[in-house]
Amino acid sequence: MPTIDSDAHVVESERTWDYMDPADQKYRPILIRPQGETTAEYWMIDGKIRGIARQVITSQRFTELSRTAGRRMDTPQDTRDMEDVPARLRHMDELGVDVQVLYPSIFIEQVADKVEWEVPICRGFNRWMADIWSQSADRLRWICAPPLLSIPDTIDEMRYSKEHGAVGVFMRGLEGDRLIHDPYFYPLYEEASRLNMVIAVHIGNANPYINGALNQRNGSGTFWRLRLMSVGAFHSIMVTGLMDKFPQLHMTFAEASASWVPYVLNDLRRRFAGQGREMPENPLAQQRIWVACETTDDLPYILQQAGDDNIVIGTDYGHNDQSTEIEALSNLQNLGTISSASYRKLTWDNPKALFGL
Repeated sequence: MPTIDSDAHVVESERTWDYMDPADQKYRPILIRPQGETTAEYWMIDGKIRGIARQVITSQRFTELSRTAGRRMDTPQDTRDMEDVPARLRHMDELGVDVQVLYPSIFIEQVADKVEWEVPICRGFNRWMADIWSQSADRLRWICAPPLLSIPDTIDEMRYSKEHGAVGVFMRGLEGDRLIHDPYFYPLYEEASRLNMVIAVHIGNANPYINGALNQRNGSGTFWRLRLMSVGAFHSIMVTGLMDKFPQLHMTFAEASASWVPYVLNDLRRRFAGQGREMPENPLAQQRIWVACETTDDLPYILQQAGDDNIVIGTDYGHNDQSTEIEALSNLQNLGTISSASYRKLTWDNPKALFGL
C-alpha cells in the first residue's frame, strides 16, 4: 500500500544559500560554531543569531540517541541536508515511504525582522527546494517559506513555489506580534485558496521576545515555546471562525502530536455553548483542518473524539528531537491499535486529500 510521510524535513546547509541571487549574497546566512560547542551550529543573520540551530550529529551520536529514545532517529547527513537526492529517495524506499512532504528547519524560529533580509532568504530557500523537487520524480513535495513581512512578496513566492512542486505555505503559531487569524494574512489565505495550497502550521515561534522568555530556565524545553503555540493557534482559529471566511482553505498542524485535539475540542464545546454558538458535529472535517499524530498518541481515543478523516502522521525525518521517529508509519501499522482502514486513511487517503496529491 502506498504511503505519504506528512511531516519530513530538510536541514539547511551553507549550500542552501547558493541559490540566493548573486545580488542578494550580502544577506546570506552565515554558519558559526561558538568556541567549545560540539553539538550545534548557529545561523548568523543581520548580525544576530537567528532561526533554529543546526545540530551537529555524528552517526555514533545518532545511534546513541535512537537507543536512548527507543525509536529510530538516525538519518544520513547527505540525505537530511539534501546533498544527495537519489540517496534520500533510496532511504525512503527502505522505509516504505512513497512521498515525503518536506518542511524547512531554520524557519521554525524567526530569521529576520527586516523585510530586505527576509525576502531574499526565503527566495533562496524556495529555489533550493524547487531544485530538489525537480530531481525527485515528484516524490519530494514541499512547503514554501513565505517572507511574511511582505505580503506581496509572499504571494509571488507562493506562485513560484506552486509551479515547482510546493503543496503548502509554512506558518508558525505565533508570527511576530501577530496571531495567524490576523486580517493582515487574509490576502495570503485568499491566494492559498486559489492555488490550492495548504496553510501548514508547524510547531514554531516567530516572536523573539516570547521565544527568548520561554527559553530561559524552562525545564520543558521546546514544549511551551514551540509546541503549545500550535495548540493556541488552532483554538483561536476555531473561535474566530477563520476557516468560515475562506471556505476553500485547507490547514494542517504538524509536529505538535494530536493528543491535545480532544482537550481543545472539549473546551470549544463548552465555550461555544456558553456563547450560544453551534459547535460543528465533526469540527476537523467541517473546518478542513488536519492534525499530524505520533505513534505514542492514544489514537483509538483521538479517533473516537475527532474521527479518522483528518488525522495524518509524519516522521520528522532529518531531526533528532522529541518528535523524530523515522519508522513511524510502519511502527503505527505494527502497533495494531487502529483498524487497517484507519491506517490507510492516516498514511495515504488523508494526506492525499490534504496536500492535493
